[in-house]
Parts: sequence; structure tokens; C-alpha cells
Amino acid sequence: MELFIQTLVNGLLQSGIYALVASGLALAVGVVGIVNFAHGEYLMIGAFLAWAASAMLGVDPLLALPVVALAVFGVGALTYRTTIRHVLLAPELNQMLLTFGVSILLQNLALMWMGGNTRSVSTPYQASSLSLGEISIGGPKAIAFAFAAGILGALYAVLYRTTLGRQMRAVAQNRRGAQLIGINVDRVYLIAFGVSCGLAAVAGTLAAVLLFASPTVGLVFALKAFAIIVMAGLGNLTGVLWASVVLGVSEALVQTYVPSGGGWSDAVFFLMIFLTLVWRSFRGAR
Repeated sequence: MELFIQTLVNGLLQSGIYALVASGLALAVGVVGIVNFAHGEYLMIGAFLAWAASAMLGVDPLLALPVVALAVFGVGALTYRTTIRHVLLAPELNQMLLTFGVSILLQNLALMWMGGNTRSVSTPYQASSLSLGEISIGGPKAIAFAFAAGILGALYAVLYRTTLGRQMRAVAQNRRGAQLIGINVDRVYLIAFGVSCGLAAVAGTLAAVLLFASPTVGLVFALKAFAIIVMAGLGNLTGVLWASVVLGVSEALVQTYVPSGGGWSDAVFFLMIFLTLVWRSFRGAR
């Protein structure tokens, strides 16, 4: 029983980062209306900036997090202004090819500048842990989960309690209607895409603390984010939370109870996508 509870706790803590990455992707899909295949690369940029803050400046990555998020927000806003805005009315294939091209460009630039080696972040709390009875919680995981929960709470507060958030939801529901009532849709798109990239950078900072920074670190997280938003429903930010928990806990259970579970865990989210699509097809048929 203790092992089962420990597994559930580990899965829940992991789901925090998944939700952070997937929320950014869902924001781009739901508000801007574009599937951003380069989402993982913005996470990668955040991870490298966090590593640079630690290795070159001696600043704790978590203290550098606001600067990292703001910097990658700027990169995302620049990407929107120079590329994304020009394909919003183009066929979906054109949009996908563009973001896929941005992904390849950013990943290869990282390989050229940083090389293919992984970069580790060292912090004073790297080996710390918390004990709750027989349950042990890694200090970095607990801190990362707390940051993720706080940032997601702030995101939802902005979306549902501020004028900007109401504008984003209005644009997501009906772009033309939003324009008719005076909302600057292009500005909303720029901010939403920039925030989407900034959320990925925050997740990248946390990933650098927990794992490492590398040119391909964003790929795994991006794939899982796609799985989550498919389970939740494209653009459904509320559904992202439960879908992230389901994925995180499922992975933890597989890794703990299935022999050679590490090899099977990567297949969990593909199975969950398949089951979700089957369930939705069944509901649609009814």
C-alpha cells in the first residue's frame, strides 16, 4: 500500500510540469488557432537559459525564472510577428509546415551553439527530500510542482478575472465577432502566443532543475503535451489539468508495476490518445 501511495504521489508531482507545458500549447491552439509544433523548442530555450543563469552567472534557476519567462515571451512574440501572423488564414497544412520548420531551425541553432551534450544544473536543494510518514518526496520535485501550480493558478486568474483574459476567450470563441466589438485581435494573438511560449520556458526551467538541458529536451515534453490536449479537447484549458494528472499517474504506475516499465511508459500516452479518440467517436456516433 505504501508503494502504491508513493507511486501516486510521484505521478501527481510529475503532472505539474506536464500541465504547464500542455497549458501553453492549449493556449496557442485555443486562442490563436494554430498547432505549434515548435512548442517543445521554446521549452528547450528556457532550459538552456536556466542552465546559463546557474552555470555562468551563479543564479539559482528558480530565481531567474521570471527573466527566462519574459525573454522567451519576447522570442515567441517575435516569432508571431515575423511568421505566424502571416499564415493564420492559410490552410492548416501550411501552418503545420511553418511551425515544424521553426522547430527544426531552433533545434539546429541550439546544436550549433551548445553542441549535442546535455547540461546539468546544480542547486543546493538537488538532493533534498521531504518525509511524510513513510512517503518520501524529492525536494526539487515538490518545489517544481509548487511553482507549476502557482503559475497555472495565475494563468487561470488572468483568463477568467481580467479584461485581457476575457478578450482572449472572446477571440477564441469568435474572431470576427471580437473584431466587431472593438477588440484588437492581432494584439491578443501576439500576447497569447507569447504567453504560450513563456509557459513552455517556465516548464523548461523546471525541467533543467529536475533533469537537464539539451537541444532535444523539449521533444518528449511536447509529445506528451500533444497527448494531453487531445485527451482534454483541443484548446480546453480546464481539461488539461485532469488529463495531465491521468498521464502523470499512469506513467508512474507503469514504471513501478510493469516489468521493464521504463520502456513501456513512453507508450502510455499513445494508448491514451487512441482510447480518447475511440470514446469520442463512439459519443459522436450516438
